Amino acid sequence: MSLLHAQSVTAAYGDAQALFGVDLRVNTGEVVALIGANGAGKSTLLKTLTGLLSPTSGAISFDGHPLASMDAADIVKLGMAMVPEGRRLFPSLTVEENLQMGTLSGRTGPWHLERVYQLFPILKEKRNNPATSLSGGQQQMVAIGRALMSNPRLLLCDEISLGLAPVVIREIYAALPALMEDGMSLLIVEQDVQLAMQVSSRVVCLQEGKVSLEGKSGELTREQISKAYFGL
Repeated sequence: MSLLHAQSVTAAYGDAQALFGVDLRVNTGEVVALIGANGAGKSTLLKTLTGLLSPTSGAISFDGHPLASMDAADIVKLGMAMVPEGRRLFPSLTVEENLQMGTLSGRTGPWHLERVYQLFPILKEKRNNPATSLSGGQQQMVAIGRALMSNPRLLLCDEISLGLAPVVIREIYAALPALMEDGMSLLIVEQDVQLAMQVSSRVVCLQEGKVSLEGKSGELTREQISKAYFGL
């Protein structure tokens, strides 16, 4: 049984339709990479899954719970958390205060401050600094840590490598296996296709708001991905 299951989901911004009958599933303990060109609908899909944007049709369920009538806060309480594009940290709060915001979900589990600090030691060193005074990579660590503090069963990561230096990207992605130790699932939006293939067990490609390709990461060819990505 899928932990997350979206069926025939459509979504729009006013009169502009952005998703067209999207099907998506994420199983327990699985890493799924969501790829596609700019404007393909990746971030829109994540916003729809997490209750930030209401679907115009279709069905979304998480752990058997239909999400149609739930707002974003209730979905977090069920165990779905997102690391948003651009990090969205609270500039008036310290690193530690930003991390503590994740506990507002009220969920209990294996993730707490000390474990986040073990995952990203630099955050403990800078815990009393304003979060937005950190480097871009360190701010991304705070955003990931904040989401982990809600003890999610499914973590959605929207472009966590965007604008970061390659060495920082490697450091952040090297931490991902530690997230899977307790059976957490990941849905990762990633522009770097090669990186997406490396870290995931399955890939879903969006093109103009539709699923153009889905398959196991190790079985898809470069030609298949290029055609699905660019429509060539």
